[in-house]
Formats: sequence, structure tokens, C-alpha cells
Amino acid sequence: VLLIGCSTKPEVLELSGTKMGTTYNIKVVADQLPPEDLHKRIDKLLSVVDNTMSTYKPNSELSRFNRMAVGQNIEISSDFAQVLQISRDIWAKSTGAFDPTVGPLVDLWGFGPNPSTNTAPSADQITAALQTIGFQNLVLDGNNLSKTGAVELDLSAVAKGYAVDLVADMLEMLALPDYLVEVGGEVRVSGSNPEGAPWRIAIEQPQLMPSVNRIVSLNNIAVATSGDYRNYFEQQGVRYSHILDSRTGQPIKHNLASVTVLSDSCAEADAWATALLVMGVEENLQIAQRLNLAVYLLIKEGDTFKTLSSEQFELLSQQSASEAIL
Repeated sequence: VLLIGCSTKPEVLELSGTKMGTTYNIKVVADQLPPEDLHKRIDKLLSVVDNTMSTYKPNSELSRFNRMAVGQNIEISSDFAQVLQISRDIWAKSTGAFDPTVGPLVDLWGFGPNPSTNTAPSADQITAALQTIGFQNLVLDGNNLSKTGAVELDLSAVAKGYAVDLVADMLEMLALPDYLVEVGGEVRVSGSNPEGAPWRIAIEQPQLMPSVNRIVSLNNIAVATSGDYRNYFEQQGVRYSHILDSRTGQPIKHNLASVTVLSDSCAEADAWATALLVMGVEENLQIAQRLNLAVYLLIKEGDTFKTLSSEQFELLSQQSASEAIL
């Protein structure tokens, strides 16, 4: 924990740590001293998400649901239920491009909690796995969750964003409205940075040595990016991404390298970034226009990248010429 202060600037509290299998970094610009146990409160919130929705913890609510037989029922926490409601909304609006029941496919392709040797599965194996996919097979009645088909959940494409929202909402309840909250690359900002200006966020250019493609100035908004360049394997010269299309059972093969989404909710930005990456460029732009989504696309063209953005993205962001990132 680092508290930075001087006579002419507000105090800046910097908190960081590891949780949910990733890192988190938080900056709070405070004109009053925050609670002494703020770091513990944040750690507790992140632990709630981890213990509820982790695919790696055998006793998490999600893992216990995945082991349930068809027709059985489990009472889940309000956090789990809220994430499922967000997921259902984006699953429906994306016509299945975002589907948290993709877990069996993730495992089949070797990207799950128990990685296999990285080999592409057979067509028969993919067909069999697809029979277990389908968010429509979940029944959520209040906080009671059951399944009508042999489905398993994987909420990794929305849980980090939801954790960001939990921390950001707590900071606002504590009258700390100037902050940057980042968990595993998903971000939500509010108010002003230590210089009294909008927060500056870098959009990474996906390549062997990642670099900054664009820096945007943001205020009171969340930002999430999904890309196919960090987790993959190669077999006989073919590259297989960890981003899987639950509609086909296959890793994505188009030239859309990354999608950045701006939204009031980091959970929604996180889920939409995955859904839009699955879709590809043409379908992506169509749904962004129809639903007024703020999206920024990086499209691989040979050794370079082409960028496309929606009108809503340009409206909500300002390009910065500075390389400084706060």
C-alpha cells in the first residue's frame, strides 16, 4: 500500500495484490483519509467473487453447480444470480455468441482448469460437447438455480468485470468518487486522476512485443478488452485460439485480433468484449450500430493492424497525444 501526498495535490492511495488467479491495481484520489481497512475490504470483495464463481475452486458455488445432475437445485448467492442475469441478457442480445455454458468446450480444447496436452479434438468430440452447450438450459428462479440439460458454467468472461464493479461501487459508497479500479486488465474509472484530468487508458496492440495502439481519456466509465493473442496453441502449423465460438465448437478463425468495449458496467463491457470478438468484424459492426455499443476493433492485416470504432466509442472517449498512462 502506497499513500502519496503533498501540500498542493490530493492524496493518492495505491493498492495492489493478487486474487482470482490474476492481479489487481487500484488508485484512489482522496480529499479525505479513506478507511484504514480499505485494502482488507477490497480483498474481501474479490474473495467473494473468487469463492463464488471460480472454475478452479472445487467448493465454489459454480463448481458445485457444474457437478449437479440435471433436475437438481442449488441456492446461490445474490452476486452469482446477478452475474447470471447479466450473462443471460448478453447471451440473448448476441444470439449466443456469448454463452457461459461453453465450459465443456473450453476443457475439450485444453484451456480449462485442468489443461490437457494441446491437441485439437476430433469432429466427433466437438459434436458431443456441443450437445452439452446452451444457456437456455439454465433455470434461475430468484436465487435458486437448476439445469434442464447437462450444462456446465464458465464465467471467466464476466466475473472479473463484475469484481471491478463491486470494488468501484464500494468506493463510491465510501464517498471516494475519484478512482481507477483494474482487475486482470478490466477497468472502471470515475472522477479525475491525480492531475485533475480524465484518466488515460492504453489500448494494447496485440503482437509478439505488445505496444500501445491508442490512449483514450475516460471519465465515469468501464473499459474491457478481449483478444485472441494471449492464450493459444499451435498444431501442425495451425494456430488455435482460446476464444471459442459456442455455436460451432471451434476457436475463432477470423482476423479480428481484439475488441475494446466501453460501458457503464464493467461486467457488461467484459462480456460484450468476448461476444464481439467471437462474432468477427462484419457481425460486430452491425450489432454495435443496432445496440449503440461503444466498441474499438483491431483487425489483423498482414503485419499491421487496421482500426475501426463505433460512433458511440468516439463520443465517449478522447484520444490523447500523451504516452503517460494513469
